[in-house]
Formats: sequence, C-alpha cells, structure tokens
Amino acid sequence: MNSAQHHTGSAKPGNPGLKRSKEFFLICAGICSAAIGLKGFLLPNGFLDGGVTGISLLITRLTGFPLPILIVLINIPFIIIAIRQISREFALKTLLAIAGLAVIVAFIDLPHITNDKLLIAVFGGFFLGAGIGLAIRGGSVIDGTEVMAIYITRNSSMSVGDVIALFNVLLFCVSALLINIETALYSMLTYLSASKTVDFLITGIEEYIGVTIISEKADEIKSTIINNLGRAVTIYKGEGGFGKKGIIDEDRKIIFSVVTRLEVHRLVHEVEKVDNDAFIIQHTINDTKGGMIKKRPLH
Repeated sequence: MNSAQHHTGSAKPGNPGLKRSKEFFLICAGICSAAIGLKGFLLPNGFLDGGVTGISLLITRLTGFPLPILIVLINIPFIIIAIRQISREFALKTLLAIAGLAVIVAFIDLPHITNDKLLIAVFGGFFLGAGIGLAIRGGSVIDGTEVMAIYITRNSSMSVGDVIALFNVLLFCVSALLINIETALYSMLTYLSASKTVDFLITGIEEYIGVTIISEKADEIKSTIINNLGRAVTIYKGEGGFGKKGIIDEDRKIIFSVVTRLEVHRLVHEVEKVDNDAFIIQHTINDTKGGMIKKRPLH
C-alpha cells in the first residue's frame, strides 16, 4: 500500500501573499539575529566565523576595513553564481538580505554583551547560525558559501558539506597563521555552534525519520499505524531469510513509514504493543517530497 494512497485529497494552492509575508518575516528575523551575533559578540572581541562572514571578519580585523562593505563586496560573486545556478528570485532575495545585514551592522549600535571568550564563541555562533538558518527558511542566504558549494559540487564529485568543510579548514589555517592559534580555535568553536544551529533550524523538530518494521504481525501493525497514529505506510514484499529464530522460509511483509523525530518514539511504542519482538530500523531522511508526510485527521 503506497503512502500516496492515504492522501486526504489534493492540496489547495497556498496563498502567494501569505507565503511572501512569511518569507519576508523569516529573512528579517534572520538578518536581526545575525546582526546580534556579529555586533553583540564577535566583532567587538575580534572573533571569527566560517564562510564569507569569516573572511569579512578576518579582513576587518587585519586591515580595519569596514565590515558592512566587505559583507556586500565579498558576497557579490556568489550572488552572480546564484543567478546562473539557482534562480534570479533566489539571487535577488539573497542580495536584499545581505544588504539588509550590512545596513544594520553599519548603522545600529548593539551593547557589548560579554567578555567571556567561551560565551562569545558559543552564543556568537548561535545567533549567527540562527540568522543563516532563518534566512534559508525564507528562501535566501546571508552567506555565499552555500552558493559556492552548490556550484562546485555540480562540477566535481565533492558534496556540499565537503566543500564547506574544506573551505573553512583553509580559512581557520590562514587565521592561525595571520592572527594566532587561540583565535583560530575559538573561531572553530564559533563555526561549530553556528552550523549546529543552522542544522536545527532547517530540520529541527520537522526532521524526518524513516522507520522499517519487520514482524510476523505486519497487518496488525499496519492498521495500528494508520488508525492510531494517522500516518501513511508502504508495504514491501520480503523473501524469507535468516533471523534469531533461524532460517525463515515463508515470505514476509515489510512495513515502511516516515514520521517526524518527535513522533518516532510513539510509533515504536505502538508497534511494541502489537509485537514486542518486531525488528525496527530507524534512519534519518534528509528530505521528502510527495505522498502523505503530514498527519491526516483521525476519524
């Protein structure tokens, strides 16, 4: 039974105006959060981050050149790449987001929050990462590194994560040589804090988990997932194999379902109520499209 069969009907087209408003709000929130990270934590203390923002901070520290101008100038090549590789709309929103961040950094003063280096690295990275994550959810970026990574991966065997990691390793090595090792180490901590925050905001509680269930009571478990949880299931036909009961000759039904991270524990609990010996496999899913992902109303 395919998950698409449980769709409750064709989705109504969303309100374009509402969608635009949501994107605008997310991008504005992202700009404000990134500005807090830069002006409240990193910039007053000479700390760095990864990506284009990190390059801008490094040049500002070494030369005293204004950070807002650098943020725009260094991102321009990546905006041009975005026009060619992604879309003009994405590039325009990215340009406006970067310009907005530069304006806030240039003209709005924020208090110097703390002198504690650990707090600066962790919370500076947190606010900067939150800004990047919110901007991405709004359909733009405020750091061109992701655009560069997409461009490179389309012309090589490297993944986006590999490109960003390599870029930042080189940046931190240069920081260690031009400034000092301590600054580079704290900058790595800032980057880790920012990247984890970005991951959480992009996936967050909506991170999807694929659950595969092998059980002799597959039909009962299928009914439980559909009726008690309101989630879709797909049934695979599996041949006999080898398990803890030895060689299994008869074919089995294999259940597959996709739930959010917060729902997976309830699903496992419901399965165990039907068959405590069921074999359950969980794995993270990066993205989904089509079918019925959201819960359907229970009747």
